[in-house]
Amino acid sequence: MSHTAHIPSHRKPRQRASKSALRAGVAGGVLSTIAVAGAAGPAQAEPVTQTIEMPTITSGISTAVAASAQATQQVALDLETQANEDAAAEKAAKAAKKAHAEAVRKAEAKKKAEAAAKAKAEAEAEERAERASRTSERTTLSGSAGSSGCGSSASAPSSSSSSSSSNVSGSAASIVAFAKAQVGDAYVSGGTGPNAWDCSGLVQAAYRTAGIDLPRVSQSQSTAGTQVSLDNLQPGDILYWGGAGSAYHVAIYVGGGEFVGAQNSSTGTVQRSMDYDRPTGAVRVL
Repeated sequence: MSHTAHIPSHRKPRQRASKSALRAGVAGGVLSTIAVAGAAGPAQAEPVTQTIEMPTITSGISTAVAASAQATQQVALDLETQANEDAAAEKAAKAAKKAHAEAVRKAEAKKKAEAAAKAKAEAEAEERAERASRTSERTTLSGSAGSSGCGSSASAPSSSSSSSSSNVSGSAASIVAFAKAQVGDAYVSGGTGPNAWDCSGLVQAAYRTAGIDLPRVSQSQSTAGTQVSLDNLQPGDILYWGGAGSAYHVAIYVGGGEFVGAQNSSTGTVQRSMDYDRPTGAVRVL
């Protein structure tokens, strides 16, 4: 007897061939089933990679949207054009209104100017007629006074000062004629003509007709020549009121005991007798 006979064997007992075959068959079937299932499983879970095309309606929508955008743009352009036309029309209307107002203003100004010119012409015509009437009247009165011997002996001028302006010639005649032509003009302080004067402005303008430039103010004109007596006056002499060098008024002696001067705003330019307002002195420039 072997010395190992008493040790149990650890080997598995051999199975019978039939059981092994059965087991092998079952296992193979199971593996086959799993293989079939495994083959079928991945096929069903495979992801879809094919692109599905949308219906052709998308193309129609794009066309409609494009047409709508174009129509909207056209409407915007039409509105902008209309706005520009309205603005231009409004601007033209304002310009036309302004031009009309300007035309009306010019027409009114022209009408006023014509009316003023007409009134001035009528006034000048009346003034000339009045001057002519006054000259005629003074001539008549002067002749009457000489024949009747009227006037105060105390204030009557000498034969030299009573000489008529009709006998004046040369520069003196020019000065006297100019002074007399301004009778009836208005008095305006600072006035130098042609239709309004102050006293020294008239004297200066009268002497300028004879080519003589006098100072502008009364004070200077009262010392512009040689002092002469009021009893020895000649036409064209400058009469002054106040002191020599401080005179406040001047006039031109025109002969016949009369002077022409721009007196004041109430009387204007007048021709009057020296008895009306006896001057202080006289100066001879010629």
